[in-house]
Amino acid sequence: MDTRYLESFLEVVERGSLAAAARHLQLTPAAIAQRIDALEKEIGVGLLARSGRVVRPTVAGGAVLDKARTFLNDLRNLKSIAVGQTVVGEFRLGAVTTALTGYVPQMLSRFMSSYPDVGVFIEPGTSRELFDQVRDDRLDVAMIVKPEFPLDKSLMFEPIADEPFIVICKPDLAHRTAEDLLTNEPLIRYDRGHWGGRLADSYLLERKIKTTDRLELDSLEAIAVLVDRGLGVSLVPDWSNPWPAGLDVAKVKLQKGRPVRSIGLIWLKHSLRSATVQAFLRTRSS
Repeated sequence: MDTRYLESFLEVVERGSLAAAARHLQLTPAAIAQRIDALEKEIGVGLLARSGRVVRPTVAGGAVLDKARTFLNDLRNLKSIAVGQTVVGEFRLGAVTTALTGYVPQMLSRFMSSYPDVGVFIEPGTSRELFDQVRDDRLDVAMIVKPEFPLDKSLMFEPIADEPFIVICKPDLAHRTAEDLLTNEPLIRYDRGHWGGRLADSYLLERKIKTTDRLELDSLEAIAVLVDRGLGVSLVPDWSNPWPAGLDVAKVKLQKGRPVRSIGLIWLKHSLRSATVQAFLRTRSS
């Protein structure tokens, strides 16, 4: 069995469509379809059910899904054991969106300059999603918001940057205090489903600030654009540049007790790909 067929199957299931899997694997949808067809013929049952553009695993597909994921992960581990502490093969890196554009590029540039033969796979996502993938050994390392809960001893976390929360608003409102803005202007909330969004919500609750919520979004960049359009103010971390181009917004500091979003790297302490992980970590101080 060609392992590329299994990889394509997993990508289709995880991304929900042939087109999304094709974009990620840099193939055509037709090529992905051919791989899935070949895999189904080899196994002898249908693995995917198609409904328009949406694709879901069949009962049989769901039954083999976890086994396929485990098999491919074991194969990666086998390759890592074979090469020992050599930095080769594939490096799987996850990152939240603002870290992917802010902190990751410089580190990744240094890493790839030192190890040009290593294949790099990048997975964007939320901190919760990426944390789970690192814990399950599906990612080698991820740049996420520091978890609110104590880490299992099998995991390591190294801070990269602390991002204090600020209020962003239109410049003509910047003479007012942060608390005044949060109380008396429409609030564009940072999604409370995100770890950073929960930090913002906890601050509002602890300070007993009553807000008039207008919108709730999971994209910091989109929040900044909406503030620029005069749709409200927002309580967000002062994340690393670049911010969206052409914004006309002001940053107002919180007076006291301001929360901080800590961005850092998380990885498995005893990963079989520890040589590659450590090589990437060293780029931070290069």
